[in-house]
Amino acid sequence: MSEEIEFTIVTEDYKNTNCQNLLEYIEQQKLDVHYHCRDGFCGACRTKLVDGEIRYHKEPLAFIRKGEFLPCCSYPQSDITIKTKPEKT
Repeated sequence: MSEEIEFTIVTEDYKNTNCQNLLEYIEQQKLDVHYHCRDGFCGACRTKLVDGEIRYHKEPLAFIRKGEFLPCCSYPQSDITIKTKPEKT
């Protein structure tokens, strides 16, 4: 099982993509994030936010612990650092 890594997302890099949310961007970077609904309902994509600020396109309904966010319905407000796993090969 692979260890979690810290990954920094630079806001300008994110803005230069056609991604609608952070989940799409994280997937483009070949990182592993579990998901189901892709709309903030289930919470399966809950990810650790180490540093920075995110904003939600709409408030998620899923439970989120302090220090976590849902990439499926969010975008970076500043450069952010997250903890995730590399994509399985």
